[in-house]
Amino acid sequence: MLVTRARFRVATTAYMSALFLISAGVMQAKTVTVTLHAKEVDLPIDNKGTMYKAWTYDGEMPGPLVRATEGDTVDFTLVNDSNNKNSHAIDFHAAQLDVVKDFGPVKPGESKHFIFTANYPGIFYYHCGADPMIQHIARGMFGAIIVDPKDPNAMPKADREYVLIQSELYPNPDNKNDMMQDKWSNVMFNGGIFKYDPVHDPNATRWLQAKPGERVRIYFVNAGPNEFSSFHPIAGIWDRVYQSGNPKNVHVGMQSLVVGPGDADTFDIISPVEGANAIVTHSLRGALSGAIAIIMYSKDADPKMGHGDEILVR
Repeated sequence: MLVTRARFRVATTAYMSALFLISAGVMQAKTVTVTLHAKEVDLPIDNKGTMYKAWTYDGEMPGPLVRATEGDTVDFTLVNDSNNKNSHAIDFHAAQLDVVKDFGPVKPGESKHFIFTANYPGIFYYHCGADPMIQHIARGMFGAIIVDPKDPNAMPKADREYVLIQSELYPNPDNKNDMMQDKWSNVMFNGGIFKYDPVHDPNATRWLQAKPGERVRIYFVNAGPNEFSSFHPIAGIWDRVYQSGNPKNVHVGMQSLVVGPGDADTFDIISPVEGANAIVTHSLRGALSGAIAIIMYSKDADPKMGHGDEILVR
């Protein structure tokens, strides 16, 4: 009977502790299972539908958005489809692992599995690390993982969220020498030239949306593989900037922030008026060749935009 009562006290204590943590807003760690397929496909890289021979995760450029919470376990599998011609790999910047064993190349028809703990909150880059890495990234093998802080009050609550990933377009995807010499033709957001900019491209049918006064959180990744980004909101000011997306690394009232290739930061913006901001790299050759995203602020903004599947706008 004493053993039974002791077990009851332990169970009751654990239950009450769980209730306390939930009521305090502290998230409990979980396992996030992620499987990505390396796929070599043709994808459109502009609003006219011009096709490009891309290497991708799950047939998309950028790859699927992965999301976890600080302290979560990420159970990951990479499958290199058997009809591919090349070995592929993955490098999660949110992981602390063995670069040779875990991030090494996977041959067509094979797979790789590893597990890591998301120890730091933020926005992190993932990309292919197979040789030559510069070519795998330039052809589209990149994406983002958001690791939300375990304390839900660590950052101001965002009303809308968007992911923007900057990358360069090299016209001949087979020409590694052009990539090594930085001979790109365009800079893109989310794998498209002026993808969200109907001002510079009348064929654009997509843009970002919000209401005046809303906090819009942009998770920005610079996939490179070569160019730096001076990330700037034309006609706006970044209310908060979190380097690597970590709430402890906060800057206030920033006009721009330089984000190097392979890096990522979180940017918050609030517009007090209706109208638009143009989100750009202030390296103007990059902006005027494709890296401009328009945010339209209106009272009748689509409530779905900036939520769910409309965080990374396809």
